[in-house]
Amino acid sequence: MSRFINQTYAKLEAYTPGEQPSNMKYIKLNTNESPFPPSQGVIEAIHKDAVSQLNLYPDPTCQKLKEKLAQLYSVGADQVFVSNGSDDILNFSFMAFCNSADHPVKFPAISYGFYRVYAELYGVRYTAVPLRDDFSLDIEDYTGNDSTVVIANPNAPTGLALSKKEIERIVSANPDHVVLIDEAYVDFGGESCLDLIDRYDNLLVVRTYSKSRSMAGARLGFAFGNAELIRDLEKIKFSTNPYNINRLTLLAGEAAIDDDAYYMQNCSVIAQTREDVQRELRQLGFVCTDSKANFIFAKHPNLDGEALYQTLKERGILIRHFQSEPIKEYNRITVGTKEQMDCLLREISLILNKKDKKEHKNEDC
Repeated sequence: MSRFINQTYAKLEAYTPGEQPSNMKYIKLNTNESPFPPSQGVIEAIHKDAVSQLNLYPDPTCQKLKEKLAQLYSVGADQVFVSNGSDDILNFSFMAFCNSADHPVKFPAISYGFYRVYAELYGVRYTAVPLRDDFSLDIEDYTGNDSTVVIANPNAPTGLALSKKEIERIVSANPDHVVLIDEAYVDFGGESCLDLIDRYDNLLVVRTYSKSRSMAGARLGFAFGNAELIRDLEKIKFSTNPYNINRLTLLAGEAAIDDDAYYMQNCSVIAQTREDVQRELRQLGFVCTDSKANFIFAKHPNLDGEALYQTLKERGILIRHFQSEPIKEYNRITVGTKEQMDCLLREISLILNKKDKKEHKNEDC
């Protein structure tokens, strides 16, 4: 880094995105993208207006998209916030609702890596709460504290989910602090707490188009909450970059709402594929969490986690490996198409068979 960087950020450990290699063609099961394309309505909407109005700024209020989201989710348009991906909303939320003086932040120690990054970026005092041995959250760790609470539900990378009742317990126990529930993966089997926003003015529910709506490349996120919370986020947005969603993404987002049935059907297919593949992996000796997301979190007692990741990469399949304890023996595997997952299972079987033969050979010696 240069000698000019603000020393506040010089030691910042940035978030590390999943690999996006271009040196060969991979089956990409490492970044939790949808294996399905956007709906035909989204494609047509973008093509229709792709060139004619790009000379004009987009609507900074995103009013039409807000109204469509409000209608789909049965909330008021003033209870909806949209921005450039859910990461942007998380960023604004840390700016708006966290500070080291009276609003430090608390989140699980094993969860989405950006929570820690944002806390350190803004110099916010934080507590990273260890998970239980089975990777579940103890909700009592998040009740009656003096902190903003941030929880991914289902959690990443474990895929484990809290019930709405458990979320409500956390929200109700922290009336003077915002509780942000990151529901990026909720459409794949989790239980949403969205209908609690009218009951609790401190609840913010964050969603994304990246996972269940096949638009990771469009960068579009949305959130629900009390109208006052939404105005807080709008103030931060309009103080930084009011035109942060481009015209094409707005069009795509609106069209995707019209085609919601297509996306929800895809989510059902992904969830069923997840269950089928987890069953097959368990038969191969893997230990898998009870994931409610569009990924599988698994380890094998006789396979080193990093070695499995590297071997699959050499064979043209990318999965996600984490180096930190206590999850270094696990890998996170995005649920792809049935054909992609069949290929994954074949390669894993070959790896296991090769390992077994090698061990038997060594025993014979």
